[in-house]
Amino acid sequence: MPQGFNYTVERFGRYTGTLSPGLNVIVPLFDKVGAKINMMEQVLDVPSQEVITKDNATVMVNGVTFYQVLDAARAAYEVAGLQRAITALTMTNIRTVMGSMDLDELLSNRDEINGRLLRVVDHAVDPWGVKITRIEIKDIDPPRDLVDSMARQMKAERDKRASILEAEGMRQAEVLKADGEKQAQILEAEGRREAAFRDAEARERLAEAEAKATSLMSDAIASGDVQAINYFVAEKYVKALGQLAASPNQKVLMLPLEAASLMGTVAGIGEIVRETFGEDGAKPARRGGVPVVGSRGGDGQ
Repeated sequence: MPQGFNYTVERFGRYTGTLSPGLNVIVPLFDKVGAKINMMEQVLDVPSQEVITKDNATVMVNGVTFYQVLDAARAAYEVAGLQRAITALTMTNIRTVMGSMDLDELLSNRDEINGRLLRVVDHAVDPWGVKITRIEIKDIDPPRDLVDSMARQMKAERDKRASILEAEGMRQAEVLKADGEKQAQILEAEGRREAAFRDAEARERLAEAEAKATSLMSDAIASGDVQAINYFVAEKYVKALGQLAASPNQKVLMLPLEAASLMGTVAGIGEIVRETFGEDGAKPARRGGVPVVGSRGGDGQ
């Protein structure tokens, strides 16, 4: 017996045993060799056939089946035409499995198809003493018009994704731009708030300084300090003239503008205050309830 084969022995037409590789002895005339079974793994081509998918698309499908006989007696006597039976069973289950799937699933899930076919066919041939080791789908050929439609669909889908990505980019850019403008406005508002706070603080300090100056001036006037009064009046006078000169719609200026006239005015005001409070800060003399403003040549005027 050659390696890789098993022969069945029949006595008067009835199966009696299996011969394994090597030297075997049978009884002449009574025993004879029945079936010669190849025990090695073998491959069967599955012919092309039309399959209608779940979404009514027609495709041409072919494949290959790998099997191995484990029990020579069952393979010889449980089925007639083992290879033809395995081929027919595989083709039938290809139509069943692939017909329950959409075309897109059919083209993208070959591993799932192969696994389902292997489980179904292997379970079906188990009574025959055969083990299905692998089933592979070789080609799935849709019609030409269907291929063109799929190409157009794929192109449209890619264009759609490109448009979506472009729109997403524009939207993200607008969001970032709006966020930047928002941050700029927030920073500008914070700057204005800080500037207003600084201005208010400066005005507060200026008011405090003016209040303090006014208080000091009031104290000086109360104590009869003529120099302080002269300085205060001169400062206000000069500031008023400066504001008049700087005014954009001021066309006529008040006189006098000469320095001598200005000093004379200041000196006159100081003289009035001096005569009002007296040389030593004493209360001025009164005549008939009215204070005497000044005197010339020793005679009261």
